[in-house]
Amino acid sequence: MAVTEKRLKQKEQVRDSILEAAKTIILKEGWQSVSIRKIADAISYSLPVVYNHFESKDAILEEFVKQGFAMLSKVMDSTKSKSLNPAAQLTAMASAYFQFAFEQREYYQMMFGLGMPSCERVNQIAEIGNFSKIVVDSIHKLSGTPDIDEQIILKFHTFWSILHGLSSINMVNMTATPNEMQQRVLQDAVQGFIKNINN
Repeated sequence: MAVTEKRLKQKEQVRDSILEAAKTIILKEGWQSVSIRKIADAISYSLPVVYNHFESKDAILEEFVKQGFAMLSKVMDSTKSKSLNPAAQLTAMASAYFQFAFEQREYYQMMFGLGMPSCERVNQIAEIGNFSKIVVDSIHKLSGTPDIDEQIILKFHTFWSILHGLSSINMVNMTATPNEMQQRVLQDAVQGFIKNINN
């Protein structure tokens, strides 16, 4: 039993080393520069060892996507729980999302390195699905409709596009934290979205 636990711990440590090496390469050189060989060289392991943990570099990116969305979901869920009013929830979650994008800039960039996730990808990756459910629930409650229909899903994608678009635009400015004007633009966009939710 002790030997098995030791092997599992070693395997986990190698996996963590692979992810850390990949993250370092991504931050220094960009996602396109990542290769299994570069990662293996960085951690001084053979290629088969890396392939034993991740079958491709896309599998590594998917792991970062899962980690990032798990972190974001936790932030959104915690923020949402502070109010029972769906409009207040959406307003607070918008600010929390924006803050997350800046505070976890590296993860955020990796989460969206390949663009906004498609509906299929949302359904395939539980961590993205959890994030979606948290936001969809508030939009659904605010709309007053009996079921989550195509219109609710459309509103969710509109809301997410607003948040992601503003976060990405402001991230290009390389500011450490969102300034007052950026926050006001975000709130103006979100309040307009909330007023229009039943249209």
